[in-house]
Amino acid sequence: MEIEIYSDVVCPWCYLGKRRLERALGALPSGSVRTTWRAYRLDPTIPSEGIDRDTYLTRKFGSVATIEPAHQRLVEMGRAEGIDYRFDLIKRSPSTLDAHRVVRWAAEAGRQEAVVERLFAAYFTQGRDVGDRTVLADIAREAGVDGDIGARLTAGEDLDTVQEEIDTAYRIGITGVPCFVIDRRLGVMGAQPPEAILDAIRQAGSSSAAAATA
Repeated sequence: MEIEIYSDVVCPWCYLGKRRLERALGALPSGSVRTTWRAYRLDPTIPSEGIDRDTYLTRKFGSVATIEPAHQRLVEMGRAEGIDYRFDLIKRSPSTLDAHRVVRWAAEAGRQEAVVERLFAAYFTQGRDVGDRTVLADIAREAGVDGDIGARLTAGEDLDTVQEEIDTAYRIGITGVPCFVIDRRLGVMGAQPPEAILDAIRQAGSSSAAAATA
């Protein structure tokens, strides 16, 4: 079974959803589910150089203070999942196109999960700028992805491919993330509890089994 996870690396709910998916998969036989991370941009209007974080939040919500209750709620929910959200450390709202390219290359190297985890941790717990190509190259290296990631980013490799993946997500009606697409049969929207994700996986599995014997 395959689960395609549409996600953006600057989406705090996606980090929460990753943890909850991991808990759901822990209840299944090892190796029975393959995960693939797909690109999505929550805000495609952010320029390549990113935007000062406070400026971005003010433009989007009216003030930084407006979003603070939601951040506090996420801090509490994250704590229950082993995530140390540090929204106070985030200084820039970056474009995530380059980060998604690195995630794609990590899949080719068999290191996608490791890169996705490090990207989330870098942004949400360390306040690193995941739009910075030097930071992205460091993260890829830390996760065991070989090659000159900086040079590949500069060359524009797979830029059109990743943009097409994002555009496809919009076309098929994905309006928010995380979105878990299970065996291309069933979609689960949002950072649902592990039990809900597990139920959906089993439902999709039952549908696949029924189709195979029909």
